[in-house]
Amino acid sequence: MQPSPLLTVVLPIALAVIMLGLGLALTWADFQRVARYPRAVTAGLLVQSLVLPAVAFGLAHALALSPELAVGLVLLSASPGGPTANLYSHLAGGDVALNLTLTAINSLLAIVSVPLLVGLAMAHFMAKEAAIPLQFGKVVSVLAVVLVPVALGMLLRKNRPQIAQRLDKPVKIASALFLVLVIVGAAWQQRDGLADWFGKVGPATLLFNLASLGIGYALPRLMRLDEKQSAAIAFEIGIHNGTMAIAVAGSVLGNLNLAIPAAVYSLIMYFTGAAFAAWVKTRTRAAAPEAVAQAVG
Repeated sequence: MQPSPLLTVVLPIALAVIMLGLGLALTWADFQRVARYPRAVTAGLLVQSLVLPAVAFGLAHALALSPELAVGLVLLSASPGGPTANLYSHLAGGDVALNLTLTAINSLLAIVSVPLLVGLAMAHFMAKEAAIPLQFGKVVSVLAVVLVPVALGMLLRKNRPQIAQRLDKPVKIASALFLVLVIVGAAWQQRDGLADWFGKVGPATLLFNLASLGIGYALPRLMRLDEKQSAAIAFEIGIHNGTMAIAVAGSVLGNLNLAIPAAVYSLIMYFTGAAFAAWVKTRTRAAAPEAVAQAVG
């Protein structure tokens, strides 16, 4: 696999613009509200830290992936949710403030979880010990892409609310279109190797993506969290930061074959994520009148 400037340079810039749009829809009160619901944050962190790595190990064995692809799948599972998860949650009517909180916390935890889980995967699948240096700079860059543009958008909403309100819908539409164009461009640049990658790891990444979205939504519902919070956790769990996984595989581990699961997943998740967002949107709309009726009653 060859590194793509579109994935490593243009995509983070595009996602920073998208996060600016998300910030236009948020206020500080959203974060204060999230702090009052620790169960939602706990649910998201438990699934990310414990359940998903177990699913990745299980799928790697069940589908008899090669050692490199198996480690790459575990690396993907250890990667936190990215700005794209926040975008899908925004489009689906999820609790974006919860997404941002989980992304920030998971990105910090990745300093420890990524080296630990990938080291275990290498020792298990490749029969050798491997130490991964802590990449604090990469985590800081993820936080910058997520939080700085959001903060700018929130400041605009606070100081110029009328402008923020007018920009909200156009920016949301433009963000979705921009994201689609970037992904299509990335697929075109890597078109020569796509068929081979999909044949080797496509089923595993698709099953992992569906399991992540399903578990991320079902567990919070079992914990009696509302639709918006459950949707936010599902997207945070089901839409991973593939760019981070690719960067770790290439620049830290020095083996771009480990990045193949993340590359294939990064293409698949946009389609499954869009379908899941449409389904969640119908549920959140249906739940809104019921919540109003309960409040009135």
